Amino acid sequence: MIKLTVMYPNSADLKFDKDYYINQHSNLIAELIGEVIVASDVNFGIAGATPDLPAPYVLIANVTFESMESFQQSFGDNAETILADLPNFTNAKPQVQLSEIA
Repeated sequence: MIKLTVMYPNSADLKFDKDYYINQHSNLIAELIGEVIVASDVNFGIAGATPDLPAPYVLIANVTFESMESFQQSFGDNAETILADLPNFTNAKPQVQLSEIA
């Protein structure tokens, strides 16, 4: 299994429309590649290592795929559309990691 993790860094000048992400961007992902998603979760940061520290990421999203091939075929074909939607809800440049689930 392969997990795609997308992390949106928190910053003083961050703009992030949580409502748009939940109601529009997430639906876009589901429409484009939903049939190959094994599991997914979205985590909105509320604090850092202690409650008085800001969260390092405003959002971390995880999407699990059966294989690297299923990820590449589904996401690769739709990457341009997905990435073009980012300015509609944030000015953050997301950090992305692909991981193998053990």
